[in-house]
Amino acid sequence: MPSITQLEYIVAVHRTGNFGKAAADCAVSQPTLSAQVAKAEEELGVVLFDRRSRPVQPTEPGRRLIALAVDVLSAHHRLLAAADGSERICGSFTLGIIPTLAPYVLPWFLGPFAEKHPGLELTVLERTTGSIVEQIKSLRMDAGLLATPLEEPGFDSRVLFYDPFYLYAHPDSPLLLEDEVSASDLEREPLWLLEDGHCFRHQVVHLCGVRTHGVMGNVRFDAASFETLRTLIDATGGCTLVPETFARTLPAPIRMSRIRPFRDPVPTREVSLIASRSHWKTEILEAVTAALRTHAPRSLPRTSEGSEVVQILLG
Repeated sequence: MPSITQLEYIVAVHRTGNFGKAAADCAVSQPTLSAQVAKAEEELGVVLFDRRSRPVQPTEPGRRLIALAVDVLSAHHRLLAAADGSERICGSFTLGIIPTLAPYVLPWFLGPFAEKHPGLELTVLERTTGSIVEQIKSLRMDAGLLATPLEEPGFDSRVLFYDPFYLYAHPDSPLLLEDEVSASDLEREPLWLLEDGHCFRHQVVHLCGVRTHGVMGNVRFDAASFETLRTLIDATGGCTLVPETFARTLPAPIRMSRIRPFRDPVPTREVSLIASRSHWKTEILEAVTAALRTHAPRSLPRTSEGSEVVQILLG
């Protein structure tokens, strides 16, 4: 049967989609890695990769065996970690985070986490939900920080906090005359949304049952950030929905004059750390989870009581 080293080479080729990059990641020459992968294929009696494709893709039988190889390597690394008994967090870790969380979560997470774990090489990538899910599946990413729940098999999810939604409206909007609003109230105002690809957009469409429409009938605009939506609404009218993670960054006068909460049950997004169930860097996952929970602002609820968690729709 293939050795642990051969399995590591196979998984590296699958992760990078390239024999040369896989060899560099494994600190061996490409001929050495290629020879060992070919030897493993001979021992298994299966061609694992279609070498003609760019990037290199697994064959259909190879895909199943590579998934098992990942499980074997995960168990192997857990065995070594248990035998070592070291509590020091070190090594490398790649974390994906969605754009509607990155600007607001990273400032209160990164500094304290990096200071507490100087031996860990952390890479943070800002990506959409779909991209994070696919990169975790393809072993190019260790974990993701995003809105849940996800109907994706093979993933573990660690809930960190809940992020309530608010209405943000133009100063002249009649919706601001109310102390609280409901989703049905939004039918009275033009609604601006984030561009397609953001899970927050999907949540708003799911909640309100509408597609994006702006104040100007001959203009369609999908924003890439909450700040862009805010400045657009201030200039042209209309409204949008924003989460507490963004709303808390606004100056107090703006928050008081332009933002209104929702009536119970409050529409809310659940924010979690997700990872593959076969992921072996358990200690690092625990450390990231603890840091995010510890440093999350008190304005973010830790339970979903009194709220309605809006579902995520991918694809």
